[in-house]
Amino acid sequence: MHWNALGVAAFVGIAIVAVAWWLGPSLFGIANAEAGDVVEAKVTAPVECAGQGGHETVTFTLGGQPRTGTLDGCGHGKDERVSIRVESGAGSGTVNVTAADTAEGARDLRRPVGLFLVALSCFAGATYAFIVRLR
Repeated sequence: MHWNALGVAAFVGIAIVAVAWWLGPSLFGIANAEAGDVVEAKVTAPVECAGQGGHETVTFTLGGQPRTGTLDGCGHGKDERVSIRVESGAGSGTVNVTAADTAEGARDLRRPVGLFLVALSCFAGATYAFIVRLR
C-alpha cells in the first residue's frame, strides 16, 4: 500500500466535506428565513383543532394601520396574543399570515448531522478502498 493512495483518499474526503460545507444549508434542504415583518396580533376568531384546515382570524397593526389576517393555525383562545409573520408588500384587505416561530422541519441539527454523515461516508469509502487495495 502506497502512502500516496491514502493521501489522495484523505484529500478527496476532505474536499467533499469542504464542498458540502460551502454549498451551505441548501444542500440538506434547509430554507432561509422567510421574508416579512414580525408583529404582535390578537386572535379574534379562534378555531378548535378537531378538524382539518383550521384558519383563525387575527387583528394586528402594520405600518400604523389596523389590519385583519387569516392565520393558518388552531387552538388559540379568543383575545390571545400571538407573534405572526406578515409577507412583505401585503396588499389591502384580509391577508394570509403565519406564526412567526414556526419552521418547516427541524433546522437545528440537520446541517451538522448531514455534514457528519458526509464525512462518515467519505471515511467508509476510504476504508473500503484500503481493504480492497490490501487484497
